[in-house]
Amino acid sequence: MLGRLMPREGRFFDLFNQHAALVVKGSHELAELMANYSDLGARQKHVDAIDAAERAADKITRETVLLLRQSFVTPFDRDEIHQLITRLDDILDLIQDVAESAMLFDLQRVTPEARQLADLSRMCTDRVADAVRLLANMDDAQHTLKICQQIDQIESDADRVMRSGMSKLFRDETDVRQLIKLKAIYEQLEAVTDRCEDVANVIEGVVLENA
Repeated sequence: MLGRLMPREGRFFDLFNQHAALVVKGSHELAELMANYSDLGARQKHVDAIDAAERAADKITRETVLLLRQSFVTPFDRDEIHQLITRLDDILDLIQDVAESAMLFDLQRVTPEARQLADLSRMCTDRVADAVRLLANMDDAQHTLKICQQIDQIESDADRVMRSGMSKLFRDETDVRQLIKLKAIYEQLEAVTDRCEDVANVIEGVVLENA
């Protein structure tokens, strides 16, 4: 009986890694969208790619929750498994929100701060994927914890960029509509790194309990 259940443990890690890869895909597409926003032809391509990644990730989230319900043996605490997959999904949901908001708001231009925040979000999701990948090997706990610390640092950097960008926006932007649109985009971009930090916190808890 136990022999038949044990291989299902590894399936959780496969699903985590698949979802994290989609999060990375979405964040890279978002960074490209912000970096090349003036390219009207490319905008929709990046938005469509993010939407496709989000839909694929939703399927993985549902598959993980179903597997959790069906599995007697799990690699770590069931609540932590649920938290991890849903927090990963939260990241990609926010990435999709940023892209859709830019289009729905008919944002005409992006600022260096918006591009920088998108780059920080990309860096943060890259680290998240690295940490998720290491979860299957608790022997490398210190490396995993170090990556989680790096995620925390990137989140702090994004917070500083957002505050600086907001200050500049309220000081220099004369178009009130543009100010409102960019303020919302800044907040959503910074929130992406917040959600990455949420994932890092879950992973830290798993490592500290199981290493």
